[in-house]
Amino acid sequence: MIIEEMTMGEFEAGLKVTRTILIPFGSVEEHGYHLPLSTDTIQAYEVGKKASRLIPLFVAPPIHYGSCRSTSCHPGTISISTATLKALLKDIVRSLYGQGLRNVIVLTGHAGGSHRMALQDAGEELLHELAELKIAVLTEYDLAAREGRKVIETEGDAHAGEIETSRILHSHPDLVKGTGAREFPNFPVGMLVRNKRKYWPNGVWGDPTKASAVKGKQIEELVVAKIVELTDFMDKFTDD
Repeated sequence: MIIEEMTMGEFEAGLKVTRTILIPFGSVEEHGYHLPLSTDTIQAYEVGKKASRLIPLFVAPPIHYGSCRSTSCHPGTISISTATLKALLKDIVRSLYGQGLRNVIVLTGHAGGSHRMALQDAGEELLHELAELKIAVLTEYDLAAREGRKVIETEGDAHAGEIETSRILHSHPDLVKGTGAREFPNFPVGMLVRNKRKYWPNGVWGDPTKASAVKGKQIEELVVAKIVELTDFMDKFTDD
């Protein structure tokens, strides 16, 4: 049940079937010279849509903006503050709760540390505010790390590399411009730097040359399966 495509009546009918919703979070962020700026958003939204074809599940319109620190100097990255990100998630969940939703899956395609922590902090605060809320905050990596590593060849692949290039080759091949090149950043340990691009010139963390649409399909299916499992788990979960 894709909310942006539903009518008021369809939404009302959907609440009789499920009270669970997935909110896809992404970013407008560089992904090398070969992948679109919306790569993170595309991945999370595609997973939600595919899962909703298998089980009753509301899927909210994706949030295209995130907190992007390491890539803030790269062309095309548009970042928001962690405070804005927290407030945005909290407002959205409060509104969904008011509409009758009770189980919220926050799936973020962007896995930056500050971005993820802001979403987790917001979720923790909402738990204390909304008595019947169940909420999960996780990245796609959390869902498919173990099984996905059986598919991926590149050790330490993380951003615009083998994994993400494979995903976009599968779901949106027309948006992939070339093959990209292997790169790993060399940030000085523990140091906060102003000119981040000096230590990460091309914005790739991994090896996109090893990507394929077949791998992308396998990884996407793994994440979708985990979302289906999580949805069932949330229905039964209680921590009272």
